[in-house]
Amino acid sequence: MTVRPAVAADVPAVAALERDNLGVDAWPEGLVAEGLTGRLPTVTYLVAEVEGTVVGHAVASVVADIAELQRIAVDPAHRRTGLASELLDAVVLAARDGGADRLLLEVREDNAGAISFYAARGFVEIDRRRRYYRDGATAVVMRRGLGPACGGG
Repeated sequence: MTVRPAVAADVPAVAALERDNLGVDAWPEGLVAEGLTGRLPTVTYLVAEVEGTVVGHAVASVVADIAELQRIAVDPAHRRTGLASELLDAVVLAARDGGADRLLLEVREDNAGAISFYAARGFVEIDRRRRYYRDGATAVVMRRGLGPACGGG
């Protein structure tokens, strides 16, 4: 498995992962293309490949000292293989390199598996956003410190 910065040729694969993993909350292919071609300057796309096939992606935004994990998705056939952890590690590195001292994310409150995944990697709940998702579900806001000022050493 390899994690690398995404390139324009990855747009179809990333858009398909969005559709397959995020359903009605998926970003359209046009928005994915905007990010992958550098037209969104604060956004970084990473992809995970297995044998040359894109099977996961992560999207992060870094603005000043705050990074936000906007997306992480893994093809169902490749889940529980460490791929999401590798993507998250790459996001943390990119956030630190970008000068962020904390990493934020939102996760559906009904997604216990994802909440446990992030908690096991140092994220703590800091807030909730009611009716955040299109279907009215609540988002749990989580934070992980990345630098000394935010407890991330």
